[in-house]
Amino acid sequence: MTYDRLVCANCAAPVSEGRCPVCRANRERLQQENPFAGLNPMTLIMLLAILIAAVALLAHQTA
Repeated sequence: MTYDRLVCANCAAPVSEGRCPVCRANRERLQQENPFAGLNPMTLIMLLAILIAAVALLAHQTA
């Protein structure tokens, strides 16, 4: 999950904005846990599509 969609229970602002200490702490924790946390879902889908295309191309070349 990307943290840009999360809402802080402490200040009711998006966690990605980091308005309060709770937001900033959770944003930092999420970034440390998952290096892809800052990417939006469309970017992840595009990376997956490129990976699938590369695998298909390699499979076609070896066949």
